[in-house]
Amino acid sequence: MMKLFTLLTAAACAATMIGCSNDAKVTSPDGRIQTIVSLDEAGVPSLRVEVDKQALIAPSRLGLEAVDRNLASGFEIETVEKDHRDETWTQPWGENREIRDCHNEIAVRMHNPEGVALTLRIRAFDDGVGFRYEYDTPADSLLIMDELTQLNFARDGLSWSIDGNYDTYELPYREQAISAVERANTPFTFRIGDLYGSIHEAALYDYPEMHLLRKDSLSFKAELAPLPDGVKARVGGSFTTPWRTLQIGRRAVDLINSALILNLNEPSKIADTSWIKPQKYVGVWWGMHLGTQVWTMGPRHGATTENAIRHIDFAAANHIQGVLFEGWNRGWENWGGNQQFDYVEPYADFDLERIARYAAEKGIELWMHNETGGNIPDYEARMEEAMKRYAELGVHTLKTGYAGGIKGGYSHHSQYGVQHYQRVVEMAARYGIMLDVHEPIKETGIRRTWPNMMTREGGRGMEWNAWSEGNSSEYLCTLPYVRLLSGPMDYTPGIFDIYYDRAKADPGRIQWNGDNTHCSIKTTLARQIANWVIIYSPLQMAADLIENYEGHPAFQFFRDFDADCDWSEALQGEIGDWIVVARRAGDRFYLGAGTNAEARTIDQSLAFLRPDVTYKARIYADRTDDTLRTSYRIEERRLTAADTLRIEMAPDGGCAVTFEPVNE
Repeated sequence: MMKLFTLLTAAACAATMIGCSNDAKVTSPDGRIQTIVSLDEAGVPSLRVEVDKQALIAPSRLGLEAVDRNLASGFEIETVEKDHRDETWTQPWGENREIRDCHNEIAVRMHNPEGVALTLRIRAFDDGVGFRYEYDTPADSLLIMDELTQLNFARDGLSWSIDGNYDTYELPYREQAISAVERANTPFTFRIGDLYGSIHEAALYDYPEMHLLRKDSLSFKAELAPLPDGVKARVGGSFTTPWRTLQIGRRAVDLINSALILNLNEPSKIADTSWIKPQKYVGVWWGMHLGTQVWTMGPRHGATTENAIRHIDFAAANHIQGVLFEGWNRGWENWGGNQQFDYVEPYADFDLERIARYAAEKGIELWMHNETGGNIPDYEARMEEAMKRYAELGVHTLKTGYAGGIKGGYSHHSQYGVQHYQRVVEMAARYGIMLDVHEPIKETGIRRTWPNMMTREGGRGMEWNAWSEGNSSEYLCTLPYVRLLSGPMDYTPGIFDIYYDRAKADPGRIQWNGDNTHCSIKTTLARQIANWVIIYSPLQMAADLIENYEGHPAFQFFRDFDADCDWSEALQGEIGDWIVVARRAGDRFYLGAGTNAEARTIDQSLAFLRPDVTYKARIYADRTDDTLRTSYRIEERRLTAADTLRIEMAPDGGCAVTFEPVNE
């Protein structure tokens, strides 16, 4: 008969933790953050976190629950090993090309009478803490039934999160008191007093994803996405969990500027990364969501040879590196049915070989798209054949999709899902293919280890504006402080036809989810431009129909924009209210600012520019004297690092700026 081992009750743990003297401590390099590990009288480990000698996380129990093996109690500390690291490493791409990793570490090694050895490894950074479990047991394999990790807030505060869900992240943000949250996915961002923080995880490879489940007013437990039989994870007798992370800052933007998640991942496993190149792209995509085009072959088919040539020509004429085609391959007629797609054979009206040759002649990267509909067994049976074919065609970028229930009753975010997504990443690396993943496993920094994992969806993206209530400007002012803390997002920004005038004039338009005549973009055009800077992705799309860009003066911003940045910094903002971000690519800088439904004027120091250099600044801003969201103005000025830029934004508005050095 199977036996489950678990911890003592929370009340018993709390009573014994206080008097425990069997402690191990690690302090951040700047001395402000201290993490303390304790064992109670029953040998149950706990953790607490203090910032400036004030409790942030009160004593919180740790451990896992397994079948026929005690992973949670009876431990004694054998040794506490200490380490310090301060080094700088370089990414092949990223928000910042150079990353500093400065942390103190303790490895608390303990064992229990059942022969289980546990190393609790904790790394303390100036901007937060990461900890993970490293187990070594006498068993050959284990069934993990629960993770008992708790995070008990010392006091209440305000939080921003989406609901905890095992299958989707495409949910609205909620601003709630911490004590009012029932469950939440991560990143889980909060403010307590004058501290900002965010709970997430790092290095998720072979384990279910975690969300938070409230146990009482301020106590949250790690909840793992289950397999269909209720088991949370099948692991070896010796295994390591992902890191549980807590980012901490004095300002909201400190969370955005943190590299803690990346630093908790291993260095790249891809030796030659020269083929991994950030790029801008356009594609056949938005028309499907507007209902002016369809994925299947017929009179409204979007992915045709003629349309492909037109998009390739547009990209070549506008300094855009890539073109994406959805609905190019046979099988879309099975959508909503058996979910079987052909990942090699194109529709008859899409001459794949001719298009690939033409793209190569024009110097344009051809993107392929693989929608699986959640039919993972079918996709895994075909994906190597498909990737081999794409490599033969000179394709280096693949967008994948998983819109649909996964066969076998598996949830997207279970260990089964995590393992599948990782197999795809590694297979793609073998064939020199970069990935843009929709309906993904959330980003946990694995792009450091597998830098061909470029960008992911993992949130309510642009398409929600085509056939629903849409994404508000407040949502867009929350996104950088929550979802984007985990990594790049393929939000697909940049719609210029704000009110969908072109689509609504099409008499044959197909409307999704009922009447779509009320749908529109909920921000100004200037904010749409600013989103190319604010919403980081190394694969950045100009998502509108290309005919809405042709001849448009404001499209010059995207022509000038470089997705391959070297440096980035979130300069100022508050969660849900506003955001200002600057990036540099080569010798050019780009700035993006956005506000919520409140008109806002802010002063922004330009000290981030290089000193003693004069820049030609081209400013794309709202017309504050006009309530139409399509109204904008373009202004050119000479500015330096000594200047301050006054940014005036209309309600739901924004501002974007390119800074180009002037040779004088």
